[in-house]
Amino acid sequence: MARSMLEYSKTVLKKVSFDVKLFCKELKKALMNLLPHEVDELKTWLEHYIVDKPELQQSLMYIKNDKRPQ
Repeated sequence: MARSMLEYSKTVLKKVSFDVKLFCKELKKALMNLLPHEVDELKTWLEHYIVDKPELQQSLMYIKNDKRPQ
């Protein structure tokens, strides 16, 4: 069974969460490559994922500034 890009993006983000710069870079790539409904799901996931990771809080600016057409 093929894995969705959303699930792949979540996996990558989890693996790079040790490095804030890399995490933000991968988040930007995910936002550009996912479908609009997947971006919404990723935003929800991200808000829950970084609750206990204060160093990753700055990544929220990328989802708040997402200018993609919906």
